[in-house]
Amino acid sequence: MSSHDTPPVTVQHNTAEHRFEATMEGKLSVAEYEVSKGEIAFTHTFVPPELRGRGIAEALVRAGLEYAKSEKLRVIPACSYVATFIRRHREYVPLTT
Repeated sequence: MSSHDTPPVTVQHNTAEHRFEATMEGKLSVAEYEVSKGEIAFTHTFVPPELRGRGIAEALVRAGLEYAKSEKLRVIPACSYVATFIRRHREYVPLTT
């Protein structure tokens, strides 16, 4: 399957579960977070192994960071994937300070 055949990733914000979600091929991928005192800590990002490499984690984390920006929350990249993502996408670095 080429990247042109990959359907776009639709991210939902599940506020009750404190996570951003995407379901593809019946499988759930998540970026979990906790909010406290004006900060949002991204604690865990998970994509099932068979769905990796399709940009799902990136879509989840980007949605989470855009939410943090819109809510003026300081980002704590407790998850290694989120920390790496921010290093690679420098426009999000200001959210961490």
